[in-house]
Amino acid sequence: MHSTVEISNSDGDNAELAEIVADVERTRMLDAQVQVSRIRALARAADLAEKQAARSSAKVREQEIALRSIAAELAGVLRLTDRSVQRQIDDARELVHDYPATLDAWESGRINRSHVRVITDLGIILPAETRSEYERVALELCESETPNRVREHLAVLVERMHPRTLGERHRDARLQRKICLRPLRDGMSELIAVLPTLLADGIYDRLTQQAHLLTDHREQATYERRQREREAAADAGAGCAEIPGAAAGGAAGADAGLNAAPRPLLNVDDGALAVAATDARTMDQLRADLFADMLLTSAAGADPTRSDDGPGLLGALRAKVQVVVSALTLLGTDDGPASLIGRAPIDPDTARELAETTGSPLERILTEPVSGTVLQVDTYQRPARMDRYLRGRDQRCRGFGCTMPAIRSDVDHNHDWALGGKTEITNLCHLCRRHHSMRHCTPWKVRQLDHGVIEWTSPLGKVYVDRPPVPAVHFAPDAYELAGTAVHDAAPF
Repeated sequence: MHSTVEISNSDGDNAELAEIVADVERTRMLDAQVQVSRIRALARAADLAEKQAARSSAKVREQEIALRSIAAELAGVLRLTDRSVQRQIDDARELVHDYPATLDAWESGRINRSHVRVITDLGIILPAETRSEYERVALELCESETPNRVREHLAVLVERMHPRTLGERHRDARLQRKICLRPLRDGMSELIAVLPTLLADGIYDRLTQQAHLLTDHREQATYERRQREREAAADAGAGCAEIPGAAAGGAAGADAGLNAAPRPLLNVDDGALAVAATDARTMDQLRADLFADMLLTSAAGADPTRSDDGPGLLGALRAKVQVVVSALTLLGTDDGPASLIGRAPIDPDTARELAETTGSPLERILTEPVSGTVLQVDTYQRPARMDRYLRGRDQRCRGFGCTMPAIRSDVDHNHDWALGGKTEITNLCHLCRRHHSMRHCTPWKVRQLDHGVIEWTSPLGKVYVDRPPVPAVHFAPDAYELAGTAVHDAAPF
């Protein structure tokens, strides 16, 4: 028997609800107008970059240096990275030039941002000459339906309108295959592989088969371990040991599979059995572990440098990361996080394991947390003492807002060598290729102040300061320091 409870609204409740609805509708309209206004401004930035590039050399046009410079100018105001702003500029240019009616419908409140995203995401594969008709039909659907309902209809519409078959498009789409890395929380990251569907499905299936093989092995190991325990008990005169839980009907039934394993393991020592039997990883965890193990340890089968059955040059390569970890954390007396430069913090246990087991793949910079003195540093091909100092000081690209690790960046003379600049610590810093080329090919100016502080001056005269990461990495007292010269005043060589 069910009872129905009715909610009664008083006149006062209805009046308040009407006010809330009006406020939400008003702010929705204001938000749409503000967002569209910003998109139009970003599109104007793209048009300005095209005009500047048209007056510049071919190299500037090819590398989009003018657009980089404008994106960096806007990034300083928006407190974002110039890469992020450039992506926003590209999206804005597409909306303004390819979907003008969609932008107008959004600005007037007839559709919302989610509708716009569905229209542009699905319409991106259509050639320019068909987008106008696609946009007209899409808007008719979007103005009367929610985004999730309209997506399927638009997907079918795109397939019907596209002049090329799916097979033809797939051959081109394969050229866009790539790997992406997205940091998550708590020392985790998401590795995304964009692959042909057949390969992606095959990879997932193989990992699943391997994970099932391990779980089967785990069950067999559990059975074998218990059989050996029974035999040991019998030899000791105690008879057969009972299987825990076998006395009760339900528990005995649950354990029957282990009691009748078809293929007991042979020639496996007790230690290996104990490890296999206590492995409690889930299928998802097993797939992830197998995926990481194979990528980090196996040789590539499609290696063009292989001349025989050896691993080839690709098989000889190993992963390389840049980690800064406190000495006390490394010794286990402090549980603070380590830093994976350019990505995110990593947990102390992982940092300790790397330091204990890894040789050349890890460039180690170990710091004493109180004074910041470096206790141990790996060698490197460049002049070791200058290079290790710069990596320890900069840790990343010194373009403001950039997180590219120093090990993947160039060492730049802030005052050009060709113009009389010296090769010394106070005139050198790490810049990624993007910011390195921007410094040389645009009116942006870079000047190094005291203590490794980098000052950027934009074409509009705005000044942005990038300071070395904190805590700073310093080096143990050396001969030049004991003589009274500070680390930041001279090169450590």
